[in-house]
Amino acid sequence: MFKNLLQFWKGKDFLVEVLGEFKNMLENTQQMFDSVCKQLIDNEKDPDLREKIYGIDKKVNDLQKNIRKRVVEHLSIQPSVDVSTSLLLMSVVKDAERLGDYAKNLFGITQYLQKPIDKNKYNGLFNSVEKEILDLFQKTKEAFMESDEAKANLSWDYENKITKQCDEIIEKLANSSLSVNEAVCFVLMARYFKRITAHLSNIATSVVLPLSDLDYFDEKRR
Repeated sequence: MFKNLLQFWKGKDFLVEVLGEFKNMLENTQQMFDSVCKQLIDNEKDPDLREKIYGIDKKVNDLQKNIRKRVVEHLSIQPSVDVSTSLLLMSVVKDAERLGDYAKNLFGITQYLQKPIDKNKYNGLFNSVEKEILDLFQKTKEAFMESDEAKANLSWDYENKITKQCDEIIEKLANSSLSVNEAVCFVLMARYFKRITAHLSNIATSVVLPLSDLDYFDEKRR
């Protein structure tokens, strides 16, 4: 699929620009995730974080709209050409936009906490999974921008490991003696981490999967 995408871009300046805009979406959402985790987990206070997060999210949304507009315009001129590639672009930009939404959801947890996160409790449950997700952000960007199949396949390993870990965290919390506030916030964190990982994997695996299998990479692997 991705080899077709590279051919689709060849000699088409506006699609080179689309590729650059998509890269910006990934970099912006990675910045959002990193900034939120620093305040949520490491308790690094930034009184302007909400404004920054929502400002970056607006940029991500605007980039998504612009990419969609460019693709639709292209298809309106050549309706019988590049349909599958255009659908692929529509799919991955939606995944990238959702990364921003989940970063905002993580920021919302900072508003729910009655006291700062206990790092010992957090590490005992999550084992710094946020660092693995940051690494996955980078590998996803490289896999897509460089059409690197090895890095795309590596995302499966990340997704499988992080998904299993997040499910185990939720099970432990369901049987824990933590306060309701702590347990609920940790459960939400595990859930959002899992969803962010899934969307990153959707983007990375677009390099190696046919269009019909996008969003179902786990079934394809099995």
